[in-house]
Amino acid sequence: MARIVGVDIPNNKRGEVALTYVYGIGRNRAKYILETAGVDVNTKVQDWNDDQFAAIRKVIGDNFKVEGELRSENQLNIKRLMDIGCYRGIRHRIGLPVRGQSTKNNARTRKGKKKTVANKKKATK
Repeated sequence: MARIVGVDIPNNKRGEVALTYVYGIGRNRAKYILETAGVDVNTKVQDWNDDQFAAIRKVIGDNFKVEGELRSENQLNIKRLMDIGCYRGIRHRIGLPVRGQSTKNNARTRKGKKKTVANKKKATK
């Protein structure tokens, strides 16, 4: 296993796919990083040498926010929305879908497991 930005990336995969194990790097960004670093996209990680690792680390460090820095920025953005009390912030705060999805039948991912509410019994005569 090779380590880049504090993440173990698998040796037996192509560079383009292996870089996607880092939070904040997808396929397109991985291609861009490898092209900028001068590494072939189809070369497996186990075939990279130390110079190539250094070049990749330099490109990532200079150009992109990844891993902890990106996660904390996202968390701060959500916290800011909640603090100012906008619609999206309120939806985050109460754990409902933020982007306009219906909540009558679905939205189980955000709402969590079903909470059954008992019906009132009819009064007997």
